[in-house]
Amino acid sequence: MFKKFETTFAGRKLIIEVGKMSQLSNGSCLVRYGETAVLVNVNMSKEPREGIDFLPLSVDYEERLYSVGKIPGGYIKREGKPSTKAVLVSRVIDRPLRPLFPKDYRNDTAINALVLAVDPDILPEIPASVGASIALNISDIPFDVLVGTVKVGIVDDEIVLNPDLEQREKSTLDLTVSATPEKICMIEAGAKEVPDDKMLEAIKEAHKEIKKLCEFIQEVKNEVGKPKSEYKSFAIPEDLADFIKDIAYDKMKDAVQTKDKNTRDENVTEVDNFVIEEYKKKFGEDVYEENKSMVSEALYKAEKKAVRDLIINEGKRVDGRKDDEIRPLSAEVGLFERVHGSALFTRGLTQVLSMVTLGSTSDVQELDGLDEEEQKRYMHHYNMPSYSVGEARPSRGPGRREIGHGALAERALEPVIPSQEEFPYTIRVVSEVLSSNGSTSQGSVCGSTLALMDAGVPIKAPVAGISTGLFTKDGNTDDYTMVTDIQGIEDFFGDMDFKVAGTKNGITAIQVDIKIDGLSYEIIEEAFARTHKARNYILDEIMLKAIDKPRKNVSKYAPKIEVIKINPDKIRDVIGSGGKTINKIIEETHVKIDIEEDGTVYVAGVDQEMLDKAISTIESLTRDVELNEVYMGKVTKILQFGALVEILPGKEGLLHISKISKERINKVEDVLNVGDEILVKVVEINKEEGKFSLSAKDAMKV
Repeated sequence: MFKKFETTFAGRKLIIEVGKMSQLSNGSCLVRYGETAVLVNVNMSKEPREGIDFLPLSVDYEERLYSVGKIPGGYIKREGKPSTKAVLVSRVIDRPLRPLFPKDYRNDTAINALVLAVDPDILPEIPASVGASIALNISDIPFDVLVGTVKVGIVDDEIVLNPDLEQREKSTLDLTVSATPEKICMIEAGAKEVPDDKMLEAIKEAHKEIKKLCEFIQEVKNEVGKPKSEYKSFAIPEDLADFIKDIAYDKMKDAVQTKDKNTRDENVTEVDNFVIEEYKKKFGEDVYEENKSMVSEALYKAEKKAVRDLIINEGKRVDGRKDDEIRPLSAEVGLFERVHGSALFTRGLTQVLSMVTLGSTSDVQELDGLDEEEQKRYMHHYNMPSYSVGEARPSRGPGRREIGHGALAERALEPVIPSQEEFPYTIRVVSEVLSSNGSTSQGSVCGSTLALMDAGVPIKAPVAGISTGLFTKDGNTDDYTMVTDIQGIEDFFGDMDFKVAGTKNGITAIQVDIKIDGLSYEIIEEAFARTHKARNYILDEIMLKAIDKPRKNVSKYAPKIEVIKINPDKIRDVIGSGGKTINKIIEETHVKIDIEEDGTVYVAGVDQEMLDKAISTIESLTRDVELNEVYMGKVTKILQFGALVEILPGKEGLLHISKISKERINKVEDVLNVGDEILVKVVEINKEEGKFSLSAKDAMKV
C-alpha cells in the first residue's frame, strides 16, 4: 500500500514515499528533499553467515550521472566503480548504524542508496542517510533504533543546518552529525580552523534538529513498520564463556601488560594456545572443532575484558602510560633528494612516510561526479600495505578504509593549502604507512604537514592530528575513562576512536568511530580538550623542531612555474591553427603550457633558460604591431612587387618593392632572399583587415 509522509527538516520540505517502488525489499523508501531524490533499499539474507564473528553489513551509495543531467565521460559511457565521494558517503552512512545492530546478529545485510535526482542546493548524502535509517526501521530486519543525520555549516559566524550551495561555498565548516534522540553516534567534519567551543555548539544545534527528525521517523515506523524478524543468535553460550574466562582472564591481564607490542602478541598467543588445549582436554577434539569459532571469540572477549578492566578499574594502560600520555615521537624531513618533499613521522610503532609531488596546472584531477566541483589541484592518497602490520598478503589497491583515511588527511590539510594564485602548482601527497599500531590517519596528517613544508609549499599553518579513546562500564556513558593517543589494542577493545586534526588556532578535521550507542556532550567536550592539548604538544615538541617553516624554494627537481597574463583575445595566436604554434613552443623548449580562459598562462619547466625562452615567445606572439615602430624582421616570401616580412611570431607585413631602398630596384631578388633579416618600420596598419605595411628605407632614417 502506497503511503506518503511529509515534514519540515532544517527549513525544507522532506517527503517520504513508501510502497510505490521496490516491493521485494525487506524495507524501502523514496526520500524527496527539495528536488533531490534518493531511493533506499535494505535487505537481509534468510540465513546467517556461519563461521564469522562480525556483522556482515554492506552499504552502497550509488551515484548516477543522469541525476544531474550528465552523460558519463570516457569511451564506455556508463558509470564504473564508485567514485571517491561515493565511497566516503557509504562510510558515513555505515558508521552510525553498524554499532546499533544486535551484537549477536550475523545475517548478511545490505543497504543501497540510489541517487535519482540532485538539486545543487541539497546534497544527496543527507536524504540517503535519513532514508537508510527509515528503511531499516520500517523493515523486518532486527534494527530498532531511531537515527537522524544532518549537515552543519558556519556562515558569517552563524550556524546553518543543511546549507545550500551558496552557503556551502562561504561556510567555514562542513560538518555531518548522526545521532539518536539521546546521544551523538557519528561526527565527520572538515573545517577552516574552527575553535573547539564553536564546533561543540554546532554539534548541539545539529542534535536539536535530529531529535525532531527522529519523532517523524517514529511516526512513519508506527504507520508502515513491519514486525521485526526473529534471527539466529550467535551469542557465546554462557557455560563456554565462563569456562574460558575462568582459566584465561588472569593470564590475559598479565599477558597484555607490556610496552612491546610483539611481546604482548606472543604472550596472548601463549594464553590462547593454553586455553585451547585445556578446552580439548575437557571436551574433546571433536567438540573443539565444532565450536572453534566460538572458542576464538570467547578468547577475544577475555582479552578485551582484561584490557578494559585494567583501564577502567585500575587506571592502567597496557603499556604503562598515563591516560594523557603520548607515545614516543620523532620526525625527520628531506629523506630523499630526488622527490620534491618528504617526511617520516613516528609515534610509537605507528610510522608514516609522506611524499610530496608538485606538478603544473594540467596535472589537476578531473572529476566526473554529482558535485559542482570539476577539478582538484590538491590530492592526498594513503596506502597501508600488509607488511605494516606484519602480515603477508598481496597488494590489491586501496580499499574503502584507505580511501577514507586519505580523504580525512586531505580534509585536515586542505584549509592551509595556498591558493593557486599564491602557489601555482598542483599538489599531490602520498602517505605510505610503514608500521601500524593505531591512528595511522593522524600520523599521516603530521607527516604530510612536514613533507609539504619540506617541499616549499607555503602552507598557512602547520597541522597535527591525534586521537582519543573511550572505555565505558557496560556502555554507560556516565561512567567512563578516556585515554589520549590510543594504540591498536586500545582501538580494538575500546568504545571510541575520536580523531581530531587542526592547527593551534582551531580544528580542520574530525572523524569519530563509535562502538556503543552514542556519546554525551560531556565526552565530546573532553575529547576536544584532550586533542587540542595533544596536537599543540606534537607541533611544539616534535614537528616544528624538525622544520619550523616552509622552505623558501621548491626542490631543484620540481618544475619551475612562471605565470604571465595575456589578452584573452590573443589566446588563439598562442595556440595556433590545430595547436601548431603551442606544440612547436613545447617541442623546442620542453615546457608545459596551460592557458586559462581569462588569459592567465602557466609555463612549467625544469630548465630556467628554456622557461624564459618559452615565455619570451609567448609574449612576442601576443604583442601587438605598433605603428611607426621599428622591428628586425625576417623575409618569408619573395613576391613580384615586394616581400613578406615576419616582424613578430606569426605576424607578416608587406614590404613593397618601392619601400626596400632609396635607390630604384628592378627585381626584389636582386637585394633580398628568403631568410634574410632586415630592419623595417611599420608605416601603415589596416585594423579591419589585420594587415600592415612596412618600409625598410624609412627604418634607415630612425
